Amino acid sequence: MVLKTFGWSFAITALGLAFAAWQWGWEAFGVVLILSILEISLSFDNAVVNAGILKKMNAFWQKIFLTIGILIAVFGMRLVFPVAIVAISAKVGPIEAIELALDHPEQYEALVTDAHPAIAAFGGMFLLMIFLDFIFEEREHKWLSWLERPLAKLGKVDMLSVCIALIALLVTAMTFAVNAHTSTGYADKSATVLLAGVAGLITYLIVGGLSSYFEDKLEEEEEREHEEEEKAKAAGKPVSAVGLAGKAAFFLFLYLEVLDASFSFDGVIGAFAITNHIFWMALGLGIGAMYVRSLTVYLVRQGTLDDYVYLEHGAHYAIGALAVILLITIQHEISELITGLIGVVLIGASFWSSVRRNKRLEREGFTVDA
Repeated sequence: MVLKTFGWSFAITALGLAFAAWQWGWEAFGVVLILSILEISLSFDNAVVNAGILKKMNAFWQKIFLTIGILIAVFGMRLVFPVAIVAISAKVGPIEAIELALDHPEQYEALVTDAHPAIAAFGGMFLLMIFLDFIFEEREHKWLSWLERPLAKLGKVDMLSVCIALIALLVTAMTFAVNAHTSTGYADKSATVLLAGVAGLITYLIVGGLSSYFEDKLEEEEEREHEEEEKAKAAGKPVSAVGLAGKAAFFLFLYLEVLDASFSFDGVIGAFAITNHIFWMALGLGIGAMYVRSLTVYLVRQGTLDDYVYLEHGAHYAIGALAVILLITIQHEISELITGLIGVVLIGASFWSSVRRNKRLEREGFTVDA
């Protein structure tokens, strides 16, 4: 099962590291390896959240997520995105931006640093909304019940998460953005942060709204599919599940891609602390993205989220922490080690709590759902 799920990740790792060593030498080999580990450590919470969405899709769309989805993740966010940042910031064409990255890496890094406040505000708001919508929703299982129970009651207030997110954005714009860190020192980026933050919020509302709508449609189509399958069995004509659930799964797939893009902000920005070489960066982060994709599918097929019910809670708390960190980095630099460790600690704690819960249920004579 492990080899089947992670086989492509292992193969891409071997080929990628070998290519880096052959094309650029052992320094590139080491940098690519470090970037791969960085991406995996920063994105484990991404895999857990993705698994909660991916398990609603059929096998066909899970394959699409691992194939076409990984191409979007690697080439879109890990290669095109850094170049697009520079192209927009410097008001140059994409080809010129690539030439700038290869021939003038210091100037390229400076442009990315100047664009960081906008990137952090957009990604921070998107991730903050994911966290807020999670903690304000009534759930069967509660990890930190002393906190989640009252928050679930507050969540009955309409648009509360949007109001809190906007307040957080205003506070950020009036504090961190007033003295934002740039390549030339510190500057007032309040307007930029406000605009980018509102764009992140709007993106979440549009994509999340479409996702929820088509998720409901997916459930309706699954019920209709079951009925049609019963009729088809009698007639000897099986019904394709892919066709019936295609539209709903497609929008869930788009939601996953936007979610992955938001999660990758910290990895892409953090990579500049290690190297300015865009191809080393794309290769290392791309290898890491492969493992995140494989881990997502592994969690789905093993039913891990059903066995360890608090894992999703830990991942969402890690998302909330990452959102806050992104907003803080508009003015203050925070080590990627801290960012990665916070996510690992929160998810590790939620896993341990799940294990303790399962053991307690077994002692009491209950069977833990697989």
